Amino acid sequence: MRIFRRATALFVTAGLVSAGFTAPARAEERRTGPGAVVAAERLKRELWLPEAGAAKRFRYWTRDSRGRAAVSSGMLHLPKGEAPEGGWPVVAWAHGTVGIGDGCAPSRTGFSERDVRYLSRWLGEGYAIVATDYAGLGTKGVAAYVDGPSEAENVADSVRAARAIVPSLARKWVVVGQSQGGHAAMFTLHAAAGHAPELDFRGGVATGVSANLENLVPLAGPYLPDLPLHGLTTYFSYVMAALRANRPDLEIDRFLTPRGKAVMADALRLCYPELSAEIKADGIGIGDILSRRLVDRRLIQALRESLAIPVKGYPRPFYVAHGARDTDVPALLVLKLAADLRRNGAPVTFKLYPGADHSGNMFASLPDTLPFVRGLLRG
Repeated sequence: MRIFRRATALFVTAGLVSAGFTAPARAEERRTGPGAVVAAERLKRELWLPEAGAAKRFRYWTRDSRGRAAVSSGMLHLPKGEAPEGGWPVVAWAHGTVGIGDGCAPSRTGFSERDVRYLSRWLGEGYAIVATDYAGLGTKGVAAYVDGPSEAENVADSVRAARAIVPSLARKWVVVGQSQGGHAAMFTLHAAAGHAPELDFRGGVATGVSANLENLVPLAGPYLPDLPLHGLTTYFSYVMAALRANRPDLEIDRFLTPRGKAVMADALRLCYPELSAEIKADGIGIGDILSRRLVDRRLIQALRESLAIPVKGYPRPFYVAHGARDTDVPALLVLKLAADLRRNGAPVTFKLYPGADHSGNMFASLPDTLPFVRGLLRG
């Protein structure tokens, strides 16, 4: 039996290496530090980006919103052909809202049609795509929705893990993110160079950024009327459900109606399209969820720590794109962010795209963001 186990281990290792991937270290040598690989396997073929030459699903160590060691999963998509000298440069993709239930993890479901089209453009530029699910989404625990500090670590640590699996990846990398992922990208831009100094972080792109939410959420209460903002109640439900699961000390139930508690339970399992459909069908608004205003010092502090995007201290150049017709994140919120960044001397390029909505800004900005990233990764 011992001989059989050794033979099996050698066979599996040989198979991974022959495909261009390295196997994780033996059990006694495994680390649990940020970026350490837990496991790697071939991604289901139907989940590959159409023009990928190879793709993997992997799990790796990172940290959660409480600073504890946690496992996240993610995907790696490689361009076709031989890697260029120095290796494939990396685009670390920070995804937008999909939900916080395990069944919503992109490495399980695949990218949305929108994201497939968008990421295929980056893959076609010759970049490897490394896409974290975020800790707790598809792995143990509950994902901390729009928790910028932990999501930034999840993104950076996914690049570390991917390079351990595929040595042909370059050290140089950028982050690209949309919506929730645009928020995560901003925190990554702020912290990644210091968090993973062994890598060569060059900057990145944030589109549809969920900005200045920390100033809006505390205003919510039972008096709040329905607002003409797409997905507002769904987004709010994920924020509150994630806090309720990850921060029991905040006693979120104090603020919830019986209906609100039922919505929180649904938010833990339903992905964005299903939860949005249920909320719309039942006519649920934020005022139906809350029994009182969110006025609590500890809660407001927790929201600020997770939501408030830094406005100074960025070491690398970055591009922020937003659609003027965005009804998910009104442009005014991001215009304020851009003004704050510029006032504090951040190396930001900002552009508002007339006629573009929340998703449309991703594609409207590509003629600008593709050459911008090309410049970041040159040399």
